[in-house]
Amino acid sequence: MSWRSGSRGVVLTAYHPSGGAGDYLKMLTKDFFLICTCSRRSGQYTMNHDHSKKIPDGASFDRSGSQDSLDELSMDDYWKELENIHETRANNHEERVALVVKEPDEGELEEEWLKEAGLSNLFGESSGDSLESMVFLSTLTRTQKAAVEKRVETVTQTMRKKNKQHQIPDVRDIFRLQNDSKGKVCDGSEPSTVRTSENKNETHDGTKGNFSLGTDEQKSLLEDMPSSDTDINLEISFAEQAANLKDSSVGKMYKGGGGDTLLPNFRLPKDKTGTTKIGDLAPQDMKKVYSLALIELTALYDILGTEFKQQKAVKIKTKDSGLFGVPLSLLLEQDQKKVPGTKIPLIFQKLIAQIEETTLETEGLLRIPGVATRVKGLCQELEAKFYEGTFNWENVKQHDAASLLKLFIRELPQPLLTVEYLKAFQDVQNLPTRKQQLQALNLLVILLPEANRDTLKVLLEFLQRVIDHRDKNKMTLKNVAMVMAPNLFTFHGFGSKAIEQSEFAMAAGTANVMRFMIQYQKLLWTIPKFIVNQVRKQNTESQKKEKKDKAMKKLLKKMAYDREKHEKQEKTPNDTDVPQGVIRVQAPHLSKVSMAIQLTEELKAGDIVARFLSQKSGNVQALKKEEVFLYEIGGNIGERCLDDDAYMKDLYQLNPNAEWVIKPKQS
Repeated sequence: MSWRSGSRGVVLTAYHPSGGAGDYLKMLTKDFFLICTCSRRSGQYTMNHDHSKKIPDGASFDRSGSQDSLDELSMDDYWKELENIHETRANNHEERVALVVKEPDEGELEEEWLKEAGLSNLFGESSGDSLESMVFLSTLTRTQKAAVEKRVETVTQTMRKKNKQHQIPDVRDIFRLQNDSKGKVCDGSEPSTVRTSENKNETHDGTKGNFSLGTDEQKSLLEDMPSSDTDINLEISFAEQAANLKDSSVGKMYKGGGGDTLLPNFRLPKDKTGTTKIGDLAPQDMKKVYSLALIELTALYDILGTEFKQQKAVKIKTKDSGLFGVPLSLLLEQDQKKVPGTKIPLIFQKLIAQIEETTLETEGLLRIPGVATRVKGLCQELEAKFYEGTFNWENVKQHDAASLLKLFIRELPQPLLTVEYLKAFQDVQNLPTRKQQLQALNLLVILLPEANRDTLKVLLEFLQRVIDHRDKNKMTLKNVAMVMAPNLFTFHGFGSKAIEQSEFAMAAGTANVMRFMIQYQKLLWTIPKFIVNQVRKQNTESQKKEKKDKAMKKLLKKMAYDREKHEKQEKTPNDTDVPQGVIRVQAPHLSKVSMAIQLTEELKAGDIVARFLSQKSGNVQALKKEEVFLYEIGGNIGERCLDDDAYMKDLYQLNPNAEWVIKPKQS
């Protein structure tokens, strides 16, 4: 593999020279290098990796243990898969348009990062009107603030160099202004001492809630909580945990080694307010989650000394129809005309179904390639007949279908893990501990576009089903990870130059990242509680601001008295109708009337749903328990689909102004 970068940009190409085959040097020594040859040369995909610093012998995997189950035999599967990929490309005689990844100018990367984080009004022409961002900044942790300050400072210096003709705020003033708005001034030169909230246990109506922990409280909670090497703490910022561990002389994290069976059995401790999964929140709250996840991931990488840079691909002309080599978003638009609401490409779903239709017990499934000429013919036939419904699936052999599935992933114009975040996924291997690697992967999954994330989820679930039949098909977690890693991480193939040890280290590392994604996929689709709590805090602060603005408008229009009187008249019946400790639950799909529910210590969301479903009305009979969920709507959250195990009294205390509605989950 060869990584090459120029001063202005990096070109991603795939090419196939006519003429003799080149030797593909593979050196797998006692650690994991092995001599083998490839019969084809392939193109290259370069992602601005810096290999100016050589990795010393024996040091490649000491930090993360990423080599610890990648023995010579398992790595051999990786290289064989690469050879199969090269041969497929050579047989197809493909000519691929160059994909250019732009090398950003000074400060451009940080400016783009601030825009992605929703903080663009901290600089530029709108920098004077940054009050909107103050609410957001008020919810950040110490390490998150440090990450923002670092990027704002870089952009500020760059703008001053370029003599931009608009206001350029001092980074210290931004965070001083944020605290001034609360009546408390902090010294911006020492952001690490800033507390993220002065009223850590109050919601917008003065009731107690635990969604606004300050930095000191987070650190104290970290020290007080009983820790387990395999427990994933979702209540405290990952970057804060890393900073605390870094500062602690007694901090320890799990670093075990070994094969599949020795991977840490990471688990999520039970949360009384319920676990939040991707897809449980309303779109407006997910936008906030995205911004917070980006800042948190950057803060985590900053604390751990790993560079985090988003790549940007220059737009190129791609196919606007067909199946293979079509952008994922365009393919879904195409498919939704056939099947409204579908979130996974139809061809992707069909190929997985075709593989599973035979049996998942076939030995070497995914590892043994289909016949190259037959796969090429099937690919062409699918392009012509798939949407017409005339393609004969009976002619597709299982190994051919598996090869087509991997081909689909490889032929996407941009990687399934996206150009923006592919390098960040690869760099997960460089993080010091497995727990931190898992935390970074969790945030990266949240950052993926919805179409990429949904498709990845279906792929990982399928791979797990293959692994579940490992006794018969001989495809263990290691084997599947080795076979699939080249298809996800070596977009458009490796270069043909001699491979250096550091690049072999990356190959082994990405295979290990693939292994993590398969093994811990259920954890990766969880939204950390500390991020959900930050969203709640943002919503609460925004509501306070909206109330103040509305009150001012009422005064200006001299209608305050009438409106307040009207609002009181509307609120009074509800206040008297619902006693303390009782919630009113609506279920428009199940019942015409709402139900008053007495809160108890043991009452869970699933119990309330079951109570409604126990009614004998016709609507209830047509619905199953797994089809409807209790939703928390309003108050300090937009909308949240509740985990059946969420304890309602704890959740009510966290969000006392919410409404509670039972309804089917939106697909």
